[in-house]
Amino acid sequence: MAAATTQTWLTQEAFDRLKGELDELTGPRRKEIASRIEAAREEGDLKENGGYHAAKDEQGKMEARIRDLEELLKHAVVGEAPKASGVVEIGTIITAEIWGDEERFLLGNRELADGSDLDVYSAESPLGAAILGLSVGDTTSYAAPNGKQIEVKVLAVDTYAG
Repeated sequence: MAAATTQTWLTQEAFDRLKGELDELTGPRRKEIASRIEAAREEGDLKENGGYHAAKDEQGKMEARIRDLEELLKHAVVGEAPKASGVVEIGTIITAEIWGDEERFLLGNRELADGSDLDVYSAESPLGAAILGLSVGDTTSYAAPNGKQIEVKVLAVDTYAG
């Protein structure tokens, strides 16, 4: 059974940054690692060749990142951040009281807030799914991974400025 794919909202800036990273990884970086693997392979015994194993490990991580970026960009919806209307939606900054502590975070994809100090929760996370669509002042709860119910109150919904 294939995993469900969801659309991800991205700013144009985030989309361009991720597309640039993908282009770098699938072009020059892929060729560089292939050359390093070939050079290490020519050194002989691969069992004890640290350079070969390090390059293969790096290649595996890079290919995984390429797959992640391709999937993300394929399902990306590019545009301006939604204007805050008091309702929790993807691409907004939420201030919430969670278990008595006030937290401020972006609801969306972690790639969107790259370089920001903001915590990011996906809409598919237990917290994100619980508050999506709620209005300022609404209270709900969600099950933490350990099974405990965590109470959340939406205090504010702000427009994400990037």
